[in-house]
Parts: sequence; structure tokens; C-alpha cells
Amino acid sequence: MEHHPHPEGRQDHTAHNEQGGHQDHKAHVDHSGHEQMFRQKFWVSLVLSLPVLLFSPSIQAWLGYRLPAFPGDQWITPVFAVIVFVYGGIPFLRMAVPELHNRQPGMMTLISLAISVAFVYSLAALFLPASTTFFWELATLIDIIPRPSMSLRSSIQILTDLSDRLQACNEALRERSVSTPGPRRLGAS
Repeated sequence: MEHHPHPEGRQDHTAHNEQGGHQDHKAHVDHSGHEQMFRQKFWVSLVLSLPVLLFSPSIQAWLGYRLPAFPGDQWITPVFAVIVFVYGGIPFLRMAVPELHNRQPGMMTLISLAISVAFVYSLAALFLPASTTFFWELATLIDIIPRPSMSLRSSIQILTDLSDRLQACNEALRERSVSTPGPRRLGAS
């Protein structure tokens, strides 16, 4: 990076920041070692995701099976999803911090937003009546996105497909919901 002279006799580096000078040095995040880290986290997260998928009520309904019930089985999906989020999702959040700090959101910010929304919504849905959690989507997002053998284009296609499926589920839930009659007017029959 070439060093530009300080304008108007200023000795500080604020002009470089305005021109993209020294700021560019901080904007770059070193990605060395990330592929190996994601490869390891992929396999561990994939194994940890299996209980999330197997015990997910949505997956069970779609595939037409039901696992035997036992005390505490309703907590398997959220507990394993939290573990997957902490183990496999935190690296995305950490790598998004420099992007946001430098006001240059990128792929890590996008991924962090997606997994954070799925995580927070699913946790909230645990305590909201008649809400459906998306822990299985959280787990699959964390598993699919960092997969080393996938190209960015494949990842985007998968995310688009997941988004389309989520929209279809949302529409199906709206159609299935019991519609309440609107307010009645006095004297109307």
C-alpha cells in the first residue's frame, strides 16, 4: 500500500481513512486455517445435528415417522441445536465482527444473520404457544454453509431452496391456522 502525504499539513491518519488507506489494512481478515477449521467443525456439527433432525417434529411429519416418546425428549432438539450453534456457529459470528467493525458486511455477516435469526426465533418459539421452532434449519445452515467441497454458488442455491421451503411452510401454516371470525356488528345476523 502506497503511503500518501498528509493533506493540509495534518500529521494524523484520518485522511488515509477517508481515502481507504490505512483502513484497508484493518479491513482484511486473515483466512489462513479457516478451511481446516471448518472441515473439522463440519463433521462434528453434522454428527451433533443428527439428533436435531431425528427428533424434529417437522422432519418427522414430513417423512412420516414418529420416534418413541420418553421423558425429556422434547428437549433433545433444542439442546443439541444450541450445542451446534455454539460449536459450529460462533466462528461465523466472530468472523463477522471485523466486517461489521470496518463497515464492510460480507458473507460472514450474512451467514451470522441467518443463523442468529434462526437461533433466536427458535428459542423464542419454545415459549410461545402454537409456534414452530426451526432448530433443524439452524443446524442444517451451520452444517451446509462451511462444507469445504461446496462452492459459493451451491451454498447460495441451497440457501435459496431452504428459503423457498420455509416460505412454503409458512404459507401452509397460515392455511392450516384456524381463522377467527371478524368483529360482528350489533344487529347483524
